Order: sequence, then structure tokens, then C-alpha cells
Amino acid sequence: MPGSIASLEKIRIGAIEQYVLIRGRNRNNPVLLFLHGGPGMPTMFLAHEFQAPLENDFVVVQWDRRGAGKSYSSAVPPESMNVEQEIADTRELTNVLRQRFHKDKIYLVGFSYGSYLGMLMAKRYPELFRAYVAIGQEACSPAREHEIQDAWIREQALARGDKEALTKLRAGQALDREDWLFKYGAEIHSATDWKPLLKAGLTAPEYNLVDVWRVKKGVSFSGRNMKFNAIQGPLMDEVTSVDVPLYFFTGRFDYTDPFVCTTDYFERLHAPQKELVWFDHSSHFVFLDEPVGFADEMRRVKQAQEFEPGSALIHETPLRTSPSASRVW
Repeated sequence: MPGSIASLEKIRIGAIEQYVLIRGRNRNNPVLLFLHGGPGMPTMFLAHEFQAPLENDFVVVQWDRRGAGKSYSSAVPPESMNVEQEIADTRELTNVLRQRFHKDKIYLVGFSYGSYLGMLMAKRYPELFRAYVAIGQEACSPAREHEIQDAWIREQALARGDKEALTKLRAGQALDREDWLFKYGAEIHSATDWKPLLKAGLTAPEYNLVDVWRVKKGVSFSGRNMKFNAIQGPLMDEVTSVDVPLYFFTGRFDYTDPFVCTTDYFERLHAPQKELVWFDHSSHFVFLDEPVGFADEMRRVKQAQEFEPGSALIHETPLRTSPSASRVW
């Protein structure tokens, strides 16, 4: 299509070659950089499952960060796996995109752990971003997250009469929280395990079987080596204001980054504009559970920022409800 872009590229960022996927139906549209979770769990291999509607309104950039997915390599120095380096990499790529597409600012989306990185970017470099959108915004300490998750898993096990979970809980055995969050629909609300993610990886146009293997290697490598050296405590204590419009996209059933923490953080945050958007049929992976609703809400963010910048900060006033989402300003 004339004026469109579909490009898989290897770019040298922070002295490491890293892969980016750039897709959009009009290269003059605003640029949207998507920060994946993990820290080593990419989103590029899921893009074909949800991204097509977004490409009508944005030039969407999926990026497998250092040590993750297609960017995993034994040549990545383990000592370079730290949050400060990821912040530097993100800033570098953002500036590459701004220059290439002739944009003063771009849109930043952070998912799961990517929302941790995204909030730090929004705090440090507000001049680079038109808006920051968080999906499953990290907020609480790990201890608080685990407390909320364990209580919910116990509640679900009792309600469902799940003998396996109840036996382990009563015996005081440690649970693999992620497995139970998947089983009870708190990761992908429309699924009970991680198989949809595997299927997506195996059918991803940009991934081959070696790349799928790299996903697993990258998750392990990143989890083992990542150093959290940017702030001392949880985001809700360390980052309480940003000078960028904020949008929190939150699944009603998200206990992976518990929505209780997200909403508490939303209340504490100060920003020139902020909005909490509820996805009523989603858990953690909002964009997989409700891809059309997700694209619709991103289009609304774009419209608000392109045509109605700088609106006043209003707290907790119900706005309206749609089939896909409800909002609080």
C-alpha cells in the first residue's frame, strides 16, 4: 500500500544489535513504541494476533529489547542487563524513531514489566512523549503483589472446589503463582493456560523455530541477570508525579499486576491529565482479550492528544461506559 510501512529491522542500540518491527498503513501517522513485559518476555511474537487495527492509526513499533526474543544472544553481556541500561536503550530508540519519522514526540505503551520501564521513562523524559499508556501498570512491592495473589488464588480454589490447589495450600506448599493465575483466568481471561502464547509464537510471521527457542532462553537470561538499579522501592512510592498525560488500561480480572495496586497508584499520581480505563472482559493481556476494544481506546487517546491537549485533571468522575471499556478521569 502506498505510504505504508512494514519493516523488520536490526538496529544497534546501546552497542547491542536489537530487533524492531515497524508496521503502519500510513507512515505519517503518530509513532507508538510498545514496551514488552517480562523483563524478557517479548510482544513482537504476539503482534499478528492483535495489532492490525492499531496500524490504521499509528506507526506501531514492537521491540525485542536486549536479551529478549529475537534480540537474545550469548553475546549480550549479563552485566548490561539492568534497568538503567534499558532506560538508556529506550531513550536512544525513541530518538531514532523521532528523527526517522520527523516527530517531536511519540506515544509510549508499557505492558506489565514494560509499564515499570515506561513510567520511569515518562518521569525522566516527558519531553519525548505525547502520552504514556500503561497496560497492567506495575505499582506495589512484590511482597504486596504476592499477598494479593495468594489470597485470590485461595478464594478461587475454595469457590471452585479445586482439590489440587486446596491440598497444596493446606499443606503450606509453595504455589507456582503464574500457573494458577493462568488457570483461573487472571493472565488471559479467555484462556486457562499459556498455550495461546505458544501457538502465537509458532505462527508469528517474524519468528522462526529458533526465535521461539530464543523467547524461552531470553526469559530465563533476563530474569536471572536483571538488576533493578534505577529506584529503591516500588513505583507507587518512588514515582508520584509525571509531566505527561497518563492512561492506565486495566483488566477487571487482572491479578498478575493486581488491579488493586494499579487503582491505588492512579489515585496517588499527579499528572497534567490522567485517565483510568477499565476493560470489563480482560485480565492481564488486555490487547489479546479485547483487541478491537484496545485499538478503539488507543484511537481515542490519539484523538484526545492530537485535538484536545492539556485538559484539566479531574479525579474519579465517571465518564461513560462502552461495550469494551469504562473510564474514570
